[in-house]
Amino acid sequence: MVLSKKAQAISGSITLAITAKEKAMKAEGIDVIGFGAGEPDFDTPLHVKQEAIRAINQDYTRYTPVSGILPLRKAICDKLKRDNSLEYNPSEIVVSNGAKHSLFNIFQAILNPGDEVLIPSPYWVSYPELVKLADGVPVFVNTKEDNLFKVRVRDLERAVTPKTKALILNSPSNPNGCVYKKEELMDIADFAVKNDIFVISDEIYEKLIYDGKEHISIAALNDKIKDRTIVVNGVSKAYAMTGWRIGYTASNQEIASVMNNIQSHATSNPNSIAQYASIAALNGPQDCLYEMVKEFQKRRDYMVKKINSIEGLSCRKPMGAFYVMVNISKTFNRRIDDYTINSSIDFAEALLSKSKVAVVPGISFGDDNFIRLSYATSMEKIKEGLNRIEQFIKNLTE
Repeated sequence: MVLSKKAQAISGSITLAITAKEKAMKAEGIDVIGFGAGEPDFDTPLHVKQEAIRAINQDYTRYTPVSGILPLRKAICDKLKRDNSLEYNPSEIVVSNGAKHSLFNIFQAILNPGDEVLIPSPYWVSYPELVKLADGVPVFVNTKEDNLFKVRVRDLERAVTPKTKALILNSPSNPNGCVYKKEELMDIADFAVKNDIFVISDEIYEKLIYDGKEHISIAALNDKIKDRTIVVNGVSKAYAMTGWRIGYTASNQEIASVMNNIQSHATSNPNSIAQYASIAALNGPQDCLYEMVKEFQKRRDYMVKKINSIEGLSCRKPMGAFYVMVNISKTFNRRIDDYTINSSIDFAEALLSKSKVAVVPGISFGDDNFIRLSYATSMEKIKEGLNRIEQFIKNLTE
């Protein structure tokens, strides 16, 4: 029996593999500090949980329209207008089972076999695999650390071909926290319009932005780029609702209709209770969000300062999300006991084994010179974990 060749070509997530090993060690009673978390370590806001309980008590537990209940799609339209100066109709909104599901729907809707998708690297681990699942071809466009990992149009120009169908833009970015300025977005928008390609604008970390920086959606720049842009967002990161699985897209009517049809056969509607809770998140008090951002910025500042004080390590200050990309290239060819470090995987495995600290290898994101650390954990654990990393580096030998 031969299984699907396409499915077998999909790479497993190194992020999840590291997390699984970390959890196994913790289950054995080992004191492991984990920097792999991709979710806020805060509770879902109380008023959101209360709305979910109300929805259950009122028996809102049935199937809903495939693309989400109308009150939620209206709340999303209001949010997009209020926060992003974007005008959409509820029929142009598709609510899905998390932003990852939204991305799956997008690629299934726009790609034909052999279509290429430009992906700035470092990239979120699932982008290329989702493209491949839709019979597309991921084309990686390398970015530079000295440009804060932001893609330049001249690099996109070298990568574009007649087969190019779309560009993925993730701002604020996972894994590097970069945030694009308006003038940078204008250049990218001009490039997309000139080459007649889609822009998939992943804005899931939109609310987690620091130092007074402003999030700008590329779709808001002008009508031409808006018509080519599919905005992706959700409630997972901003409202500490990762497990509720609510993401959404905003696009032109034609694309939205195709995605709705795809979802109708794949999953039908997203969770009904979570939909009502998401209305409360979008329309309710935002104080909890502001407090979370304030705490994340405090943690980020400590982490960046500490990392740059450790000989052999360096990092840039991220402007958004809750990750730091740490340059570990100066540790290559060094040893600790039976481990020789020649890659980010070597570094991560040795660090977990010898110092009980879990990090994500940069090769997961397309750059082997880095590891990713999440500051979605307590300041106490951040301090202890970074102290362990510092001692680990001191123990390396030539």
